[in-house]
Amino acid sequence: MNLNTILDQIDLGSIALPEFQRGYVWNRDQVRRLMRSLYHGYPVGSLLTWETNTENADARGDGQLSAGAVKLLLDGQQRITSLYGIVRGEPPAFFQGNPDRFLNLYFNLDSEEFEFYGPVKMKDDSRWINVTALMKQGAGNFIGRVIKDPKLSQDEDKLDLYIARLNNLANIKERIFHLDNVTGEGKTVDVVVEIFNEVNSGGTKLSKGDLALAKICAAWPQARAEMQVRLEKWERAGFTFTLDWLLRCINAILTGEAVFTALDDVTVAEFQQGILRAEQLIDTALNLIAGRLGLDHDRVLGSRYAVPLMIRYLDQSGGFPNAKERDNLLFWYVHSTLWGRYSVSTETTLRQDLVAIEDNENALEALIGQLRQNRGDLKLYARDFEGATRGSRFYPMLYMMTRVWSARDFEMGTQLNAHLLGKQNSLQLHHIFPKSKLYDHGYTKYLVNALANFTFLTQATNLQVSNRDPVEYFDYYESKHPGILKSHWIPEDRELWQYENYPQFLEARRQLLAAAANDFLQQLGSGNIAESEFTESVLERPVESIPGRIEGAEEEQRLLECMAWMEDRGLPEGDLEFELVSATDNQVLAVLDLAWENGIQTGLSHPVALLIDEDDHTLEVAQRNGFTCFTTVEQLQEYVKRDILVLEES
Repeated sequence: MNLNTILDQIDLGSIALPEFQRGYVWNRDQVRRLMRSLYHGYPVGSLLTWETNTENADARGDGQLSAGAVKLLLDGQQRITSLYGIVRGEPPAFFQGNPDRFLNLYFNLDSEEFEFYGPVKMKDDSRWINVTALMKQGAGNFIGRVIKDPKLSQDEDKLDLYIARLNNLANIKERIFHLDNVTGEGKTVDVVVEIFNEVNSGGTKLSKGDLALAKICAAWPQARAEMQVRLEKWERAGFTFTLDWLLRCINAILTGEAVFTALDDVTVAEFQQGILRAEQLIDTALNLIAGRLGLDHDRVLGSRYAVPLMIRYLDQSGGFPNAKERDNLLFWYVHSTLWGRYSVSTETTLRQDLVAIEDNENALEALIGQLRQNRGDLKLYARDFEGATRGSRFYPMLYMMTRVWSARDFEMGTQLNAHLLGKQNSLQLHHIFPKSKLYDHGYTKYLVNALANFTFLTQATNLQVSNRDPVEYFDYYESKHPGILKSHWIPEDRELWQYENYPQFLEARRQLLAAAANDFLQQLGSGNIAESEFTESVLERPVESIPGRIEGAEEEQRLLECMAWMEDRGLPEGDLEFELVSATDNQVLAVLDLAWENGIQTGLSHPVALLIDEDDHTLEVAQRNGFTCFTTVEQLQEYVKRDILVLEES
């Protein structure tokens, strides 16, 4: 079936998108690559549809479906949505996403490149052709313009090339797509999702949550939009969650279960109430975590998959009967983060924990007991702070200690507490020993970015300290504010402030961090942490969103497998959840899923990043800062095989 016919059938309601499909997730780079492939006649894959009776079809959007039967698009949503937008100049009726990712695409008659409109580059340059305008008006209209344009028509050979290229571009609408069709009365939604995941093994698979939400939306079409409203509210406050995560929270409240099949027997009215209850309880949990632990934004939140358990507990208890019980729950939350309670077998572990608190007067003791069974000991040791980079589970612990354990700002001398600093004074990461000078002294990236070399300061102070040697600014600030170094758990032995003794400095600071962390957790668990005088909701303050992050356990697993693949080949595994910071003011610009800041061949190749299911802004920020970006694990691995391993083997 040619592309024109496919688009016409979408308009007629003969081809639609099933409700269980995710929204549009492609970025502009993927759209450009698709158009380049079509323009040059390269293969772009076939389409897969599911033919079902219209009355039984759970289709996305408000579009009218054709009578009798409809084909639901299983594989090819991203390609067909992109092409519909480019050809029609607007998204299809089933669209959910950002239309800017495919609108305003231009084609250059000289270079044959596709780019999105940029006024500086394209204004008054008639070689740039609006692709949508060409598709709507036809090649003949544009050929006439080219012939009349003296700048384009003066070279006859080039004129012939331009005409051929315009025709070639317009003929994309006639491109034939092979269409496979799944039919049969026994093809239920569950069976079709299984087929989809088999066919789409190289792309983003549908999760169990996607299927559960599809069934809910079939009975209540507004469910997805209502959930999205809550997600946007939390994002404005600095916390980014997924639909899948929110659905897991609702499921825990309504059913006490971890598996999504438990929602099968939930009515629409019950689910509507579940959204409202989940919103209130999640608000409460975030305020507890931020207010008592200082974990006040997404990058330091810790174990987001512990939140469904927390809100189930809150829902059952109707609130905390006393402060000690509240702090015991937070004690469990911190340890669930530190020891990766939900990093493996998320659903199985959550089910186990939900069972432990069900109708149990000693629910918190049971939860903490299960952690002790796995760990044997909840004590922290210096070795636990040996991690490097901000992807370490102990990074939130360091931030938390800074917020709640009386660390003070070097310059101002005030406590680095969110309430005392105010809404606009977020903390910035500071390398105690400056990175550039550590590299000059021959230390590896792992040691340079060791967790024990991190502390937190206000932005203004971070800029003032800048690249100064520790022995210089330690003395200055200690004389200005006696005890300031101790508040950051910095060893007071002056010999350790020298670059040649940097490894010994790290070891001494790890000892201090472990002792302080154990002290805090012991007091939290026993209910001896002083009450805060401030009650302002963390959700009331506006927070500037930082683009990019790992979304869910499945994506994290793919990244961990990629890191293992790199390590198996003797290559650096990369930095998970790498914070890309501005060189001028140390502000975080974006969070990259997996990055090699100094190249996969350290110092010999350019910076590389793997960005899975990220938006255009994250991609653009990374590229603007010199990173070569890949959007799938397979693309990255092909690059490594072609450009890295071949060179190393030669």
